[in-house]
Amino acid sequence: MSNAEKVNAFLDEAKVFYFLTTDGDQPKGRPFSFHMLVDDKLYFGCGTFKNVYKQLTANPKVEVLANGKGEFLRYDGTVKMVKDDALLDKVRETVPKIMEMYDKNGWEKGLFYLENGHAEIRGMMDLKEEFDV
Repeated sequence: MSNAEKVNAFLDEAKVFYFLTTDGDQPKGRPFSFHMLVDDKLYFGCGTFKNVYKQLTANPKVEVLANGKGEFLRYDGTVKMVKDDALLDKVRETVPKIMEMYDKNGWEKGLFYLENGHAEIRGMMDLKEEFDV
């Protein structure tokens, strides 16, 4: 299993995970659930009209936190925005109802992945695994 697959599996298990950004000097966190593994690269997405998108473009350093099976995942890196119609088609297959809503309202889905990613899987008191993604 590749390192990207390990993170993807952890996020699948967690179902909901938290995406941490900054708004100026204020930390911001919000729940996410969308992620998609394509060609061993883990993609995330959000509406380009949302505050989180503005935060990602202003300061692309982020962290993802997830909890599952008595362990938690920290996955950090630098956001790399992607414009790719083929990827967007895969998003449409993965979450058709959400994309129908986006299309109906004229919204754009911004896709991105994390460059220079680093992940830790931890128990309550110990580091279980650490790796680059």
